[in-house]
Amino acid sequence: MADGSLLLLGIAGPELTPEEAARFRSLQPAGYILFSRNIVSPGQTRRLTDDLRGLSVDTPILAIDQEGGRVTRTKEIAPAAPSAPALAALGDPVRIAKAGALTGDLLGLLGFNLNFAPVLDLDHFPDRQNALRGRCWGRDPQRVIDHAGQWNRWMRKSRIASCAKHFPACGRALSDPHHDLPSSPATLEELLREDILPYTALMPELDAVMLAHVEFPHIDPELPASLSPRVIRRFLRDQLGFDRHLVLTDDLDMGAIGSRYGRGQDVKLAISAGNDLALICHRTETAGIAAQAIAELPHPVVADARERVERFRNTRLHHPPAWSDGRWAATCEALARLAEEVPAEDAGPPASSPVADY
Repeated sequence: MADGSLLLLGIAGPELTPEEAARFRSLQPAGYILFSRNIVSPGQTRRLTDDLRGLSVDTPILAIDQEGGRVTRTKEIAPAAPSAPALAALGDPVRIAKAGALTGDLLGLLGFNLNFAPVLDLDHFPDRQNALRGRCWGRDPQRVIDHAGQWNRWMRKSRIASCAKHFPACGRALSDPHHDLPSSPATLEELLREDILPYTALMPELDAVMLAHVEFPHIDPELPASLSPRVIRRFLRDQLGFDRHLVLTDDLDMGAIGSRYGRGQDVKLAISAGNDLALICHRTETAGIAAQAIAELPHPVVADARERVERFRNTRLHHPPAWSDGRWAATCEALARLAEEVPAEDAGPPASSPVADY
């Protein structure tokens, strides 16, 4: 019997189709992720998240990528919060806290309970088209800890769970994983000296961790980090102690994975490696194949992941506040004022990654 309990799925448009509703009702995925294509107005978005909640037997994860700056899925209906580089350049902890809190307030009103942020990648190659331009808090681990930690702390105070990304170090990618699989020559020792520090320092204040679609041949010569038992089970969980956090893949439909692994094999590898959830953001018509693949995994592997998903659901997710036109207007006004107070960063050449367009 197919098992959708370890899937996080995207949705085609701003309203559920009858086919999607039937699929989701049958598969009962752990949750959903919304993109710009799903967001037309505040009321429509809240109705959509409420509808998704209504399809689910258990409280579903309702996730979004809302980093600020160019990765803002609500930019058509609300002002965008300043980007991580702009906030880091200003270096004002009060404004960073305000950006985190207002991000949480906005998402809560729309019905979300998990934000795929903050980005903890160190900006090793700021001039490369590796999907991270305009998204990182800096190159220095301590600055990332200070600034991303402040933003994360205040977003969580607004009752939105956080997900740090992209473990262990997407910032070392020289190309864009949306298109192909980047490779990094970094060793485990090099990552421990720099890239891992924000994760370990902020561990008590993180709710989830997202894996990077990047290969590290000196750590695992066979599999990318997002599908690697050496990276996930041995390093992230056993060595670093992230065994009580929710751990999930980045989108398995990205070129880095989709061009190398078929649907079904990718999900089996992901869950076997130690991920609790597999993300399928665009080709959701293949969710049945993915669910069947999960059902074929050994029972202890699936049971461990389900236990962590259930614990996350029961301890980290909050019910959204009642909708309020007044609170929505006040939050949007506060975001607009904050954006005026924070100078935009010098972005350099335009970023070419599709991540900002989803």
